Amino acid sequence: MSIIVGYTDKPEGQAALRHAITEAGAHGDDLVIVNIGSGAHPEDTMVRSSDLEKVGADLTQQGVKHTIRQLVRGKEPAEELVGLAEELGASMIVIGLRRRSPVGKLLLGSNAQQILLDANCPVVAVKA
Repeated sequence: MSIIVGYTDKPEGQAALRHAITEAGAHGDDLVIVNIGSGAHPEDTMVRSSDLEKVGADLTQQGVKHTIRQLVRGKEPAEELVGLAEELGASMIVIGLRRRSPVGKLLLGSNAQQILLDANCPVVAVKA
């Protein structure tokens, strides 16, 4: 089985990765680390290749079986994560949360909410 983790190089993405590593160790699952370029400027959400390589090297050193995917396909992050979880038959999705104002939630929507509602597997949402 696989655990999908939505990863960004921000505190909430790093918290999600740490929690996913713990879950993978506890359940013997592989990690699928997903970084998604989205919105009008996908480069704003993309993690540099060198940083992803470092994440991969750290996981390899820890003995965590993993794959890393960077996706820029024009889909919303929620759609990408839920779709990938269905495709892989994932046991869990782990996402990081950040505080947003009520107006920010209204104007921008909530990927976290959509993932929680649409995923067919458990979703763990962690704070930074």
